[in-house]
Amino acid sequence: MINREMSVTEASRHFADLVNRTYYKGESTILFRSGEAVAKMVSLGGGSELGRDWLARWRLMLHLEVADADDFACSVEEARKKSIDPISP
Repeated sequence: MINREMSVTEASRHFADLVNRTYYKGESTILFRSGEAVAKMVSLGGGSELGRDWLARWRLMLHLEVADADDFACSVEEARKKSIDPISP
């Protein structure tokens, strides 16, 4: 997460860009008035990310070995066969 600093005046002039950078890039910005930090703009989550960033995170995640994945798929299928569909009102 990038922490940027800018004056409140500058932020007001470029507000739409500031919001977009916060939402889409996850940047945070500390806003200053008369040299004093008065606010911080941060994303509340739910922003998008680029496909290449998602792929990089995916490659770092732990993954099941083929045999374990097959065992898991069989377990799920067995559970589905044993389950009873709820009766719709």
